Amino acid sequence: MSTEASAAPSAESAARLFTITELAAEFDITPRAIRFYEDMGLLEPSRSGRNRVYTHRDRTRLKLTLRGKRLGLTLQEIKQLVDMYDASSGAAPQLKAFLQVLQQHRHALEQQLDDIEITLAEINQHEERCLSLLGERDRAR
Repeated sequence: MSTEASAAPSAESAARLFTITELAAEFDITPRAIRFYEDMGLLEPSRSGRNRVYTHRDRTRLKLTLRGKRLGLTLQEIKQLVDMYDASSGAAPQLKAFLQVLQQHRHALEQQLDDIEITLAEINQHEERCLSLLGERDRAR
């Protein structure tokens, strides 16, 4: 497969429309979640009668949204980054903003990891103390 084919959708695939059911199945999420992302302004489906129809752009935005959620980004952060994806200003501003967000999340996660390690050490101390006291009690009998 050529790089061009994988980097940009063909005219035929770009024109393809998706139903909410198709996107939900593809990304293993509920239609309700997709509607929630619509309410948050992350997706902007068109209507075909009473049905929502999603473009390749919506599919890409949904994919980026789910990727951002896996990284622990807030929906506001995701929306900011996804909106930059649509901007015609090129990739550099989006990448710089994404790097900044990633650095902030790395810092927050490292702090959480430090806190967890401290808490686990305290739990270990309490467990050892309890086991020691139980051992002393059993020996006293």
